[in-house]
Amino acid sequence: MTINQLSIFIENRSGTLIKVLEVLKQAGIQIIASTIADTAEYGIYRLICSEPLRAYEELKKANIAVALSDVLALELDDEPGRAADAVRTFSDAGISITYMYTFLLRGKGILIFRTDNREKAREVIILNKLKFIAEQDLSKWV
Repeated sequence: MTINQLSIFIENRSGTLIKVLEVLKQAGIQIIASTIADTAEYGIYRLICSEPLRAYEELKKANIAVALSDVLALELDDEPGRAADAVRTFSDAGISITYMYTFLLRGKGILIFRTDNREKAREVIILNKLKFIAEQDLSKWV
């Protein structure tokens, strides 16, 4: 029910992002989705990729600060309001979403998110029959 996400800590200066992208390029790892949240001094580059464990090792070898974590992922119909409906389901259950990002892939909306209560979120997903994406399902998307 979860997928691996890489969180890469990069300084806000020229060349730091390209170093990360070049490591992944050289390793032949496909980026599926990514987002950057920044502050004045550094950014957190979060990404979902084709081979997260290998990407983690390659980035570590290149002395890049990276963390691997589990996030939840839902498959949504590509229709206006589907993300709002999904988020409302968690909100109604008293679950806060700490961050999320969405994208379209092969005609489906994908919602990646982290909550303040992953176990309760899993229960909500099952009870509401939401379509989730598990790590082993990622291969069908790339």
